[in-house]
Amino acid sequence: MKVLLTGATGQLGQALIATKPPGVELIATSRSGGAGLLALDLATPEACRAAVHAHCPDWVLNAGAYTAVDRAESEPALAQAVNADAPAACAEALAATGGRLLQVSTDFVFNGAQGSPYRPEQDVDPLGAYGASKAAGEAAALQLPGARVLRTGWVHGPVGHNCCLTMLRLHRERQQLGVVADQVGCPTSTATLSAACWRAIGVGLEPAAEAALPRILHWSDAGVASWYDFAVAIGELGVVAGLLERAARVLPISTADYPTPARRPSYSLLDCTTSRAALGMEPLHWRAALAQVLSDASPTLSPSRQAA
Repeated sequence: MKVLLTGATGQLGQALIATKPPGVELIATSRSGGAGLLALDLATPEACRAAVHAHCPDWVLNAGAYTAVDRAESEPALAQAVNADAPAACAEALAATGGRLLQVSTDFVFNGAQGSPYRPEQDVDPLGAYGASKAAGEAAALQLPGARVLRTGWVHGPVGHNCCLTMLRLHRERQQLGVVADQVGCPTSTATLSAACWRAIGVGLEPAAEAALPRILHWSDAGVASWYDFAVAIGELGVVAGLLERAARVLPISTADYPTPARRPSYSLLDCTTSRAALGMEPLHWRAALAQVLSDASPTLSPSRQAA
C-alpha cells in the first residue's frame, strides 16, 4: 500500500510516521520539505494535484491543516485554501488516479449547543472560520467515492505545538494559572489517533470489515474533561513523570473571562461508539493516554534538560 502523507512535521504527522505499519510505502510531505520529506504546500491546490498524479498513491492521508483557530478569523482565505481547497484538489486528482482519501477533521465542525455527544451522521454547524473551512474540506473529500473523514479533537502529543506542552511550560513558569472550565470535550493523544488513522485506511482490518467502515468516523480517547480538568491533570501527572518539580495552582475561569477572536464550541464531545466498534479498537481513558504522552516526552522535557 502506498500512502501520501501531508503534514508530516506536525504532531500527528510525526506520530503517523513513527507508527507506520509494515507493508506501507510512505511518501511523507510537509510545506517546506526537509530531510526525507517532499515539499508540498497545501495552500496551493495545483501542487496537491501534481503530487497525487506524480506518485499515484493508494491513499492520501491528509493530516496537514491550518489549525490557528483564532488567526483564521483574520485569515479566512488561507484557512479555506489549506483546509478545504487542498482536500478538494486531492480528491479531484485521486478520482483520476484511482486512489482514496482519508481527511482528518475536527470537533469544531459542530456548534457545541446540544450538550450531548455528537454522532458522525449529524449535520455540521461550525461557529467560526476554522470550523467552516474544515467542514468544507469534509464535504470536498466525500465527493470522492471511497473517501473517509475521521473527526477528532483536543489533540496533544509529546512533540509539536499543543495545549499539553504549553501547559507544562506554564506550570513550570508560574505559581497560579486560570484555565477555562466551561468548555467540555475529550483530550486525544496522537498515539491513539495515529492508530485510528491507520485502521481507518484498512491497515490490520479484514477486507470485509474495511469495506464496511462508515465514511465518517469519530475518534477520541475515552472520558470527558474541561480544559481546567486537563490542566490540573497535566500538573499532577507532570510531577509524577518527573517533568515538573511542583504543579501550579489551577483556578477555573469562564470563557467570558478569557475572550478570544474565535468562538469555540462549549461542548464538543464526539460519540465514538460506532466508530470504535467498526475500527475494532478499544478506547484508552484520556488520563491514561496523557500519562503515556508525558512519559514519552520526559527525555526532552525534564526540568534538568530545560535548565541546561
